Amino acid sequence: MKIRPQTAAAYLRRISRLRPALAIVLGSGFHHFPTHLRVDKKISYAKIPGFPKPTVAGHDGELYFGLLGGTPVIVLGGRSHFYEGHSMEHCTFAIRALAAFGIRVLLLTNAAGGINTKFRAGDFMVITDHINFMGANPLRGSLDSSSKGFVDLTDAYDAGLNKLLFEAGKRCRIKLKRGVYLAVSGPSYETPAEIRAFAGLGADAVGMSTVPEAIVARQCGLKVAAISCITNLAAGRSNKRLSHGEVLATAQRVRTLAAQLLKCFVQLHSEAAARR
Repeated sequence: MKIRPQTAAAYLRRISRLRPALAIVLGSGFHHFPTHLRVDKKISYAKIPGFPKPTVAGHDGELYFGLLGGTPVIVLGGRSHFYEGHSMEHCTFAIRALAAFGIRVLLLTNAAGGINTKFRAGDFMVITDHINFMGANPLRGSLDSSSKGFVDLTDAYDAGLNKLLFEAGKRCRIKLKRGVYLAVSGPSYETPAEIRAFAGLGADAVGMSTVPEAIVARQCGLKVAAISCITNLAAGRSNKRLSHGEVLATAQRVRTLAAQLLKCFVQLHSEAAARR
C-alpha cells in the first residue's frame, strides 16, 4: 500500500514535542553537522513510514529534532539519490513529509564539483539557480486536482534566504561564492567534454541531487535556499582522478567552517523571523 506523506508527518509529530518551521537536509560535505545540534530526538529513516534509507557514504540516514541556539530545527542526515535506483517520487518523499509536518523553510546542502574556473576545493557556493539535466522531473504525474504540477521556478531559491546566507558568511569570515548548480543523474562522474558543455550553458557547479527536492519544496509552498560545498574540481579542471573519497576528504577538512555557516544562518533566520 502506498504511504502518504501525511502518515510520515503524523509519525514525526509523535517523536518530539518540538515544532520547527525550518529544516536542513545534509548532503555529502555537511554530514558532520549533527554533532553541533542539541538533539532532542533522533530516529533512523528506516523507522519513518515511507522514508527511503540512503546507501551512500556520508549519508547516515538519521532524522534529528533539535535546537541550534534555542531555535528548533529538523535536520535530515543524508538523502536518497535518483542514481541509487529510487523513483523521483521516493527521492522527494521526505520533502513532502516535512511540508505536511509544518516546515516552511528548507535549507538544502550538497557536495558538488566545481565547474567555474575561479572555484577551489573547499569553497562554498550559494545556489542562485539550477539546470535540471537529470532526465526526469519529480512532478511528472502530479497533475491532479489536489496538486499543482506547473510550478513557477523563476525564484526557486529565495532571495531573502540567500541574503541571510551571505550575511552568515560575512559573520563567519567565509567568502561565499554564488552560482548555478547543474544536476545530473549519476552515478558516474562527468566527462571533460560534458563539463565544457555545462560551462557553456552557464553552470558553475555540478552534482547529483538537490534539484528534485527544490522543485517539490516549491510545489509545496516552502521557501528554499541551497548551498554547495565544492569538494573537488570537475572533470578536466585538474589533473586529479575523481573519486567519492576525495569528496569525503574535503568535507572532513572544511567541516568546522560548514558547521559555523549553518549555525549562523539558523541564528540569522531566527532573528529575522522574530522581527516579522
